[in-house]
Amino acid sequence: MIELKDISVDFDGFKAVDKVSLKIEKADAFGIVGFSGAGKSTLVRCINLLQKPTEGEVIVNGEDFLKLSDKELRKRRKKIGMIFQHFNLLNNLTVIDNVIFPIRKDQKSKKEKLEKAQKLLELVGIGDKANSYPRELSGGQKQRCAIARALASDPEILLCDEATSALDPKTTKQILALLQEIKDKIGLTIVIITHQMEVVKDLCNKVAVMQDGKVVEEGTTLEIFSNPKNKLTKDFVETSTNVNQTIEEVKNNISALGPDESLVKLSYVGESTTEPVINEIYEKFSIKTNVLAGNIEFITGTPVGNLIVTFKGDKEKIDQAVEYLISGGTNVTFLGDSNGIL
Repeated sequence: MIELKDISVDFDGFKAVDKVSLKIEKADAFGIVGFSGAGKSTLVRCINLLQKPTEGEVIVNGEDFLKLSDKELRKRRKKIGMIFQHFNLLNNLTVIDNVIFPIRKDQKSKKEKLEKAQKLLELVGIGDKANSYPRELSGGQKQRCAIARALASDPEILLCDEATSALDPKTTKQILALLQEIKDKIGLTIVIITHQMEVVKDLCNKVAVMQDGKVVEEGTTLEIFSNPKNKLTKDFVETSTNVNQTIEEVKNNISALGPDESLVKLSYVGESTTEPVINEIYEKFSIKTNVLAGNIEFITGTPVGNLIVTFKGDKEKIDQAVEYLISGGTNVTFLGDSNGIL
């Protein structure tokens, strides 16, 4: 659906985006993550040429947007909706007139436009707010109105620029669930810019991490969460899982480990999360396990888990147990033993 080839954006010598290439498939929910100044907003605005790249190609649905005339580009842009952090609603218009605004010049009767706008408001859950004004809405209701407006032109692509950053956590969850529902219903392709990994975890099936204008890591959301490779990616994942914070709290509450004890982190994905590994390593290797902390969460429908445990038993047996766990798909990280906590 979208292919960005070697995109660079240069602002008077400063490269906001530096040779970035991405492929986004139809019906993807693709997250672009990075701290402020990473270049993610600039990159996404290249998709509909609100920002023209200095170099590179922008291919949308098989067409090179940079080769289109202004008239053709305006026509193609109608198939790309956009929602923003601060909603960008027109305060002097009612909610339903805000939704009608992008299609006000379409060759449809006023009645048809009103009916379409009302259906969209019903879809996003604020059908009863049609005659209200934006100032009378909560933040979540404003964003629902903005989503309805973005859908008025029957877009194939929806660009979301920090669309949940101004919302509280509960409302954020509701908006992400709404976007997922809309995506599933109409096959919408969503590109969402965010600095919140919770947003990626709840909505996206793929993600790219940006730093200093470059993509430093890219993959499925499951790959990124279960096995991040870049340090920045690991930091972002940690903000969502809090595994490192949990490890530190466990370490601070352990005075010392015995001569036959080891502190270990177990990480597992998919079917291995449901295996009774604790019971198995006791039966096979006589290793006693004390679970100190743990969690399982679902990333794009696949369980991902972490356990912080102590193993107690003969060192050789512990080594055998670790080999057994690794062979079954569990990642094992030693955090300390009787010689000290790492």
